[in-house]
Amino acid sequence: MIKIRDYKKILCIYKDVFLLGLTAIGIGIIVGIIDTLFGKVLLEITNIRNSYVFQLIPFLPLTGIVILFTYFRIGKNSIKGMSLIFSAGLNDEETIPKRLVPLVIVSTWLTHLFGGSAGREGVAVQIGGTVGYSIGRELNIRNSSKILLITGMAAGFAGLFQTPIAAIFFAMEVLTAGVVEYSALLPCILGAFTASYMSHTLGLEKFGVNLNYSLEFNIYLFLKLVLLGIFFGLIGGFFANLLNWSKKFFAQRIGDPILRIFILGCILSVFLLILHKGRYAGLGTNLINASFSNEKIYEYDWLLKFLLTILTLSAGFQGGEVTPLFSIGASLGAVLSPVMGLPIEFTAALGYVAVFGGATNTILAPIFIGGEVFGYNYLPYFFIVSAVAYVFNGNKSIYSAQKILGDVKKVISLE
Repeated sequence: MIKIRDYKKILCIYKDVFLLGLTAIGIGIIVGIIDTLFGKVLLEITNIRNSYVFQLIPFLPLTGIVILFTYFRIGKNSIKGMSLIFSAGLNDEETIPKRLVPLVIVSTWLTHLFGGSAGREGVAVQIGGTVGYSIGRELNIRNSSKILLITGMAAGFAGLFQTPIAAIFFAMEVLTAGVVEYSALLPCILGAFTASYMSHTLGLEKFGVNLNYSLEFNIYLFLKLVLLGIFFGLIGGFFANLLNWSKKFFAQRIGDPILRIFILGCILSVFLLILHKGRYAGLGTNLINASFSNEKIYEYDWLLKFLLTILTLSAGFQGGEVTPLFSIGASLGAVLSPVMGLPIEFTAALGYVAVFGGATNTILAPIFIGGEVFGYNYLPYFFIVSAVAYVFNGNKSIYSAQKILGDVKKVISLE
């Protein structure tokens, strides 16, 4: 027989669940609004840069100096970026300075305006994580700061890309490979869908492609998907491994971070200008659009975007990796489609999701990214290629602070 104190305990638990859910909706609203502002300005900045490529890209090195000087002057430990978010989520960090939000937004705008090859999801996730963590610290609920940090990460991703289901699983599985933080499930659902709805309502457009292929699932298609999964996983893992190595290498070779960003910025600006006049600057959405609209894709597009993104982020410029990973995967898939005997858009979609999964060491997020961007009819194909990519990515992640659960080490590892 249930005693009165047991009823009180149950009521207390549901009260906490209700409060966390209500708070998650508030986080979704706040983050969705900030994501919309950030995303819309970024699109305008991209248009400006594309119109004045030769006038703006030469100033990338000086922009890097301004970015780092600002961080060192007023940023405290905000320069840690995603590593700071991960440390807080893994209980290794006590505070995330609120100034991180405006600093990462403005520095990313500057990076893109002057041509840096970087993404945007890192900004959105940092925004959401900071908002969620700051609110969670004010609640007298067990693990509220961690739960709401994860909720904020989901809201940030969902608000920017409007893929709430993928955002939910990305936030819950990315902190520790092999662990899904189901304690944050309900707040993540509420926060992610609220942020996605808010940004959509405010006019931020969602990228989506309506695939229209009828494929016969047989042993030959299955083997092709496995081969593609292996290749995409290796590319994603190699990107993560080379990015982490490159950051350490340049930090050792050029100890002064301001000098480092200036020197590498000079090299980067030259390459960005001479390689197809800024084709590889910015997010890489031009390569994504080309992959899905039968426009020209060079066989080396994916490789140059791969290398220039690593150089940009290793130098110290701000942004993220995910959208460039989407462009690398999509353009690589477009190149591989004739070899595999598969439709270009279909293979580009597989690369879009699997290279992202391979580089982030996640499996559920890329599967649902595929469903939400390209249609749930193709979910079995996304599942196969993403699962294989996850196995073959070398157990590497673009997030150096990501933890790997010891007893779920994968068969294929670069260690």
